[in-house]
Amino acid sequence: MPEPEDPNAAQPGSRANSAEAGRPPPGRRTVRRLLAVGLTTGAMAYLVVCVVVFSLQAKLIYFPDSKYWTTPDEIGLAYEDLTLTTADGVSIAAWYVPHDEPKGTVLFSHGNAGNIADRIETVKSFHHLGYNVLIFDYRGYGRSEGKPNEQGTYCDAEAAWCYLVETRREPPARIVLFGRSLGGAVAIELATRHTPGALVLEATFTSLVDVGKVHYPFLPIGWLCTYRYASIEKVAGLRCPKLFLHGTDDELVPIENGRRLFKAAAEPKEFIQTPGGHNHSGFEHSPEYTHRLREWLDRTLREGR
Repeated sequence: MPEPEDPNAAQPGSRANSAEAGRPPPGRRTVRRLLAVGLTTGAMAYLVVCVVVFSLQAKLIYFPDSKYWTTPDEIGLAYEDLTLTTADGVSIAAWYVPHDEPKGTVLFSHGNAGNIADRIETVKSFHHLGYNVLIFDYRGYGRSEGKPNEQGTYCDAEAAWCYLVETRREPPARIVLFGRSLGGAVAIELATRHTPGALVLEATFTSLVDVGKVHYPFLPIGWLCTYRYASIEKVAGLRCPKLFLHGTDDELVPIENGRRLFKAAAEPKEFIQTPGGHNHSGFEHSPEYTHRLREWLDRTLREGR
């Protein structure tokens, strides 16, 4: 005998069959589920990376070294080992290297790694060009107290300027601000507060955010980076003579970035393109560029008197 019909069984064309027909196959549902899990995991990982970068950004910017491997007297330069006190009470280390017949004084703001000992050859080069040299360590570098930060580096440079003008009685028109890489941003900030005889910048960038975007294009650097060093917003207001030097193969601060900074700067200004990468370019690349710097400085300081 035929079995009795189940009144609850789905009939052809019923709503249950329609729902079953509209449901994606099990394999497709699995793919969708895996895709959703992957996207969620990726978003969480991206967020973690952003948090880590935000939290550790100071360690990605500043690379101080506390040990001095040499001093000026080891290369035949007499010098004074100084301790300067900043406006916020931090003691910073500095070397003052005098010249017997100085044309002026170079105030040297170095880059973001190492300490003043690593710039000993550049100190020697400026001395050979006929200048006194004052080079200082940012807070947290070398024997300087504290920890580095943007406003702190500006404060440290201010203390060095005050030492030259107030203690050494050096006329501002005879002071050359020299900044390399991050030190260029520090020198530019100092030039917004005082008017030096000249400003010389090597491998200097428009802003730290712009550099960050080059090296971390996948991150929202504009939101994450609280350290700005926004030199491009300042150079238009600087009336002192300015010399920009940049290496064609700079792998950290592309030369295009340096040209943008130069373009934004007010006259008088000059741009010198040199061979070399970030740490092997500038006026010391060859005697030719050292000679060009000498001529520019001599002419600029002479005209400024």
